[in-house]
Amino acid sequence: MKVRDFTTIENKLGMETRNSAHHHAWLVHNGVTVVRTKRSQGDRKFIPEHLIRKQLHLDSRQFAELIACTLKLDGYIKILIEKGIIAPPESSADAAQ
Repeated sequence: MKVRDFTTIENKLGMETRNSAHHHAWLVHNGVTVVRTKRSQGDRKFIPEHLIRKQLHLDSRQFAELIACTLKLDGYIKILIEKGIIAPPESSADAAQ
């Protein structure tokens, strides 16, 4: 995986980032951090794609779609809801009770 692919994922998902010994990125959804990932510093470092994919809770096909820009933030959120990483939104009928 190339650094620019990692950066594309960060930008597409609107992840917050911080640099220290590594480059950290995390996704905040409804005020809660739901996924975290990191890569080594530097533009020429090897990024272990399988580790990033697992940290983002995606299978190989979904990860390829994320890199290829066919999977957007709303689709990614749906995947996380289906996998139980994010609680599903309350329906208006549930909220009224």
